[in-house]
Amino acid sequence: MEAAIILVFAMGYLAITLEHSLKIDKLIPALIMMALCWALIAFGLESFVQWFDSGKHALLDTFGEFSRDEKMHLMEETLLHHLGKTSEILVFLLGAMTIVEIIDYFNGFSTIKSFVKTKNKVKILWIFSILAFILSAIIDNLTATIVLVSILQKIVKDRSVRLWYAGLIIIAANAGGAWSPIGDVTTTMLWIGKKVTTGHLIGYLFLPSFLCMAIPSLIASFLPAFKGDLNVEESEEETRSKFSSTMLYLGLGAIVFVPIFKMVTHLPPYVGMMLSLGVVAVFAEIYSNSKFSMTQFHAEESDAHANHSPVHYSLSKIELPSILFFLGILMAVAALESLGILFDFAGKLEETMPMLGTELHHSGVSDIVVLLLGVGSAVIDNVPLVAASLGMFHEPIDNELWHFIAYSAGTGGSMLIIGSAAGVVAMGMEKINFFWYLRKIAWLAFIGFIVGAAAFMYTRTLF
Repeated sequence: MEAAIILVFAMGYLAITLEHSLKIDKLIPALIMMALCWALIAFGLESFVQWFDSGKHALLDTFGEFSRDEKMHLMEETLLHHLGKTSEILVFLLGAMTIVEIIDYFNGFSTIKSFVKTKNKVKILWIFSILAFILSAIIDNLTATIVLVSILQKIVKDRSVRLWYAGLIIIAANAGGAWSPIGDVTTTMLWIGKKVTTGHLIGYLFLPSFLCMAIPSLIASFLPAFKGDLNVEESEEETRSKFSSTMLYLGLGAIVFVPIFKMVTHLPPYVGMMLSLGVVAVFAEIYSNSKFSMTQFHAEESDAHANHSPVHYSLSKIELPSILFFLGILMAVAALESLGILFDFAGKLEETMPMLGTELHHSGVSDIVVLLLGVGSAVIDNVPLVAASLGMFHEPIDNELWHFIAYSAGTGGSMLIIGSAAGVVAMGMEKINFFWYLRKIAWLAFIGFIVGAAAFMYTRTLF
């Protein structure tokens, strides 16, 4: 039965990876894979001889001696435990996405556009790279990419030039998301899973992540694509509410407040996110009546806003397919963890993998294993890779292994356009060709990844 479960997982994984070729949204195979894995566990429960008790964080080798009722009861408890842990992540993401949509409701991100005052291509490159690096750490790399590519489309009319900027934004956004607990789904998973803390995450990863962004941007500054000045598109003044800047700073501040709330109260992060969402929503409702004094809204947009409160409208705009995908993939990985399959795989990996490079100081995991995980995240979605690592390794909180995994999984995806959420959304917005990105941008992302990894290996000796 274990072989059947692994086969279902592998086929689901393959379908997720080939999403664009199959023309099937990845949430569909993720949900089917999750349901089938747990169904097969239920059917073959009596044949399993080991089980990972999530409540006790221990592998039960005596599981085979349990009665059918005892096994069923433990399976139900385990399923409920994993659903609870997964829901923590999903509720957190729902809150963050809603705050971002509320900011956008008030055209808050148009404030960022006013920062671009130059026509020099290199200066604009650095402005967008730094903005992507900072914004992704605050509002997550996916949202930062959407915001910045949207702004880019309004100020750069030459698409061939815009593609280069979009490629560097992807690299910078993924790098920025790696050093913040709220910057990427994978780092959020590690943070909520009590594998990393905010202070140590920033301490370990800020410099490697910065170099991962800065080195490719520096190299790109000397490429022919960034020579000279831009023909900046002269567009009409964008409609802005008088509360645009206020809502931008309030929303970003509310998201940044979440890690502080967790450190002070020791409550799960989603509690702080719900508090932040509530505060932002209060101001959004108060300000919403003033928003309609603007005269340049499109008719259909005015109707949409008029029929909804800011919070209801923002909730209708969030990426629910992404939420369901995370539910499916995390619960599917939990099925493999519960059977002890991930632990067996981790042991075999360490036995067969040549110990190239130095070992991580406080764990037996080789650097090359974590680097391969980063390279793998360019081909396979980094969410299931990190979810799997949570079940494979048992190092304590803030062990450098978790921080290296956060860096590798967060930044490795930049090497392919389909390797990260930021890349996929930019691909959709700008219709970026897979092979164009592979030829023009992938090598820059690889150099940044390796330089950042080398910086991590050096700086970890300081902790």
